[in-house]
Amino acid sequence: MALSKGFRVLHKAESQTNSIILEARHREDCLLFESGVIAVLTPAEREAVKGQYTRTLDAHACLGVLRLNTDGAGPQYLVLVTGCTSVGKLLDSDVLRISSVDLLPLRWTTSGTDSLDERANEIRRLLASGTFYFTTASGGVPPFDLSLCMQWQRQGVGQDNRFFWNKSLHVALQQASIDCTVWLVRAVCGGVEVRTIYAAHRQAKACLIGRLARGRAGTRFNVRGVNDDGHAANFVETEQIIILDDCISAFLQIRGSIPLFWEQPGLQVGSHRVKMSRGYESNAPAFDRHFARLKELYGKQILVNLLGGKEGEHMLSKAFQNHLQASRHAADVPMVNFDYHQQVRGGSSKVERLQAGLGHKVLPFLTECGFFSSSGDIVQRFAFSFHSFVSACV
Repeated sequence: MALSKGFRVLHKAESQTNSIILEARHREDCLLFESGVIAVLTPAEREAVKGQYTRTLDAHACLGVLRLNTDGAGPQYLVLVTGCTSVGKLLDSDVLRISSVDLLPLRWTTSGTDSLDERANEIRRLLASGTFYFTTASGGVPPFDLSLCMQWQRQGVGQDNRFFWNKSLHVALQQASIDCTVWLVRAVCGGVEVRTIYAAHRQAKACLIGRLARGRAGTRFNVRGVNDDGHAANFVETEQIIILDDCISAFLQIRGSIPLFWEQPGLQVGSHRVKMSRGYESNAPAFDRHFARLKELYGKQILVNLLGGKEGEHMLSKAFQNHLQASRHAADVPMVNFDYHQQVRGGSSKVERLQAGLGHKVLPFLTECGFFSSSGDIVQRFAFSFHSFVSACV
């Protein structure tokens, strides 16, 4: 089934300045982008000038305005989602995967053409890579925010900037005092799956959301370890959500690169060469900041170390264990060591071996883990302290 497009872009022909109107379905007002200014046109103002514009394209959603220079002097583009596929429905929202993005210049380039700056083209390709998702809802209901876990949404937390990938694209409209919730969507990078499941005669929804953090993202071999602020490379928050009637449960897990300063030279797949790029004294502060932040955000931590015993992996695993034991977190952060590749390689019983090998090691700690649960408007159980999130993210 084809997905409808709720936005229309109009362009002013033969204009010395790039002048664009953005219209949204079911809204009588519209946005005007002209000469670096963004304004809301009333229905009367819209009708007065609309005859000077021609229809350029239709879009599913708008991600915001891309400014390539922070001072606003460089090229600027209106970023529009022109292709997407449905992943499923979560509560009252449709979950959509972005497949195509168009960037419309909001000012002419120095060459006098509307060709894309190469940096802008790279961003366009990234956004259309199939790893970005957003949600929409109808009837004036706010859409489910994929960047925010279920508990924090129910507690009224505004946003979690760690997973809000197009946050900087909202700035231009915010500076013009325009309500971004009306005109723009929030996009996350990662993966989302929604499935219908059955419990006897009752129908439920199961959703798995993987949120990649913006703080230290990158390709596998190029971005490793931790930075001075304690942000681990390729940090992902994975949330499992079960919805049955008006009852909701949600469970969070997190993963990231080993929070030490290390690198993996070369791009050879399967290479186990690992190089520690700093000594113990330099690693300790970032290591401490990393786990202090995790505790503030999520509460009790249980580490599962999946590194094996081969070459550099063994060295890195030992360094990880030694840093934990020497830190102030050793007393309340247990570590479970599990050589994943050794335990599950070959054969057809990988799942069984994973359950037997890792399950019994983790099981004693699972009772210390929390999950979120609500029935209607009543929250029955919190996974972690709300106040700890506020202190870490304000």
